[in-house]
Amino acid sequence: MDSLIRKLASIQMINSVTKHPNADRLDICNVLGWHVITRHDEFVPGDLAVYFETDSLIPESILKQIGLWDIDKNKGKLNGTKGNRLKTVKIRSLISQGLAIPLTTIFPKLSSEYDEGSDVTEFLGVTKYEPLISPELQGQVRGNFPGFLKKTDTHRLQAHPRVIDELKACEEIYMTIKYDGTSFTAFNRVVDIGSVDPPLRGNDFGVCSRNINLKDTETNTYWRMARKYNFEEILKDKNRAIQAEIVGPGIQKNRMGLSELQIGVFDVFDIKGYTYFNLDDLVLFCDLYKLPMVKLIYRGPMKWNTVDELIELANEQCYPNGKQAEGIIIRPCIERLSDALDGRLAVKVISPKYLLEHGE
Repeated sequence: MDSLIRKLASIQMINSVTKHPNADRLDICNVLGWHVITRHDEFVPGDLAVYFETDSLIPESILKQIGLWDIDKNKGKLNGTKGNRLKTVKIRSLISQGLAIPLTTIFPKLSSEYDEGSDVTEFLGVTKYEPLISPELQGQVRGNFPGFLKKTDTHRLQAHPRVIDELKACEEIYMTIKYDGTSFTAFNRVVDIGSVDPPLRGNDFGVCSRNINLKDTETNTYWRMARKYNFEEILKDKNRAIQAEIVGPGIQKNRMGLSELQIGVFDVFDIKGYTYFNLDDLVLFCDLYKLPMVKLIYRGPMKWNTVDELIELANEQCYPNGKQAEGIIIRPCIERLSDALDGRLAVKVISPKYLLEHGE
């Protein structure tokens, strides 16, 4: 099973510290694959810190403890952003992602209880920010996300920089544009009907959002897309699932500038074998059923060596309307597991330019 629980707050080592070129009282620290702006001389390389990832909702008590609470306005202040949500920000023209707090001075009792890499999200009461969802996307619940499928979540490279070495060990990798929409799964599971011998076979077709198995309703966006692309007929008598991104009007402010809702397929999952299609099989499947795939931008050996190089590549990507793309997804052409991720080898690189542009 893939381990996709995000460590919103964890104990991490400060890998390097450099002086901020535009501010005498600030430094730039490297934590995992993230660049975090801190107070000058707050850290030296090798120090342990409590690191909070972007999209963390940090409790009021912690913000007061570390001096990031505006008493007059009764609001949190995170790197210049008011509120409890930690966002990507630019400080004196340089990007900062996350918040690093000295372990021994701010949370002394953690020093003896946790080691580097320890997840302290629950201990500190940190939760993840989730945007509001429109009624068309919420839908009516049929059940939990099926256990015979895998969710569409993908790890961020900056949180797992060791993945670069694993990708370099692959014969070929491929990169696709990350579409700015909502993830969607259509599945069909072939099931036995009755107790006759041999058993009759039936089809259990369903549609899911990222986390929920949804009832078929006329107005639900996910089911509308399933009908538009004829997924029930495509998957009939097959133990497979199609996973895609829905993009267009009414979703994520339609940042791709589309005139109607459409999808970009990024995975086909074999339910019986509990594995994803390799790239060539995915392309053949989409060609056979005339399904649009997410845009492929590279196939070949892994020739990027650092997180920063891949962030720059993500920053260079644009949608057809010229708007900054959300980022890129990187996978091996032949499916394999990752020791660094404790699951499938697949990572995303979100563009900081995109995050800043949209206040994320």
